Amino acid sequence: MTRPNPRGPNPIDIHVGSRIRLRRQLLKMSQEKLGDELGVTFQQVQKYERGANRVGASRLYRLSCVLNVPVQFFFEGLGEEVAETGVADNGQTPLVYDFIQSSDGVSLAEAFSRIEDSKVRRRVLELVRTLAAEAEEAAAR
Repeated sequence: MTRPNPRGPNPIDIHVGSRIRLRRQLLKMSQEKLGDELGVTFQQVQKYERGANRVGASRLYRLSCVLNVPVQFFFEGLGEEVAETGVADNGQTPLVYDFIQSSDGVSLAEAFSRIEDSKVRRRVLELVRTLAAEAEEAAAR
């Protein structure tokens, strides 16, 4: 198992930051607007979202108010391995973080969350899995 960089961002801070970014983008709020609401610069918001700077308890509470989510929202999806050891099973940042950090990932999650019919959601998931499998097969040739 590779050890995390002691000077690099903590995986838990990265997770919290990615949840901040996800919610901000779902609300179509700019980093500047969020920074104004928090009394910090947009650069500070960027650092929170990357996990480069840790979010303190009082600021996390304020974020939950501004973004209209419970504080627990920022920790949802945090695996037991990361919570206990600070790293994922394989010592790498989980795939979902990379997905949430991409604008396509946020757009896809936003659009998918608006689909209320569970049968349609399953069909969309099946479509994406089929497309991914076809892409893997094509790459293997």
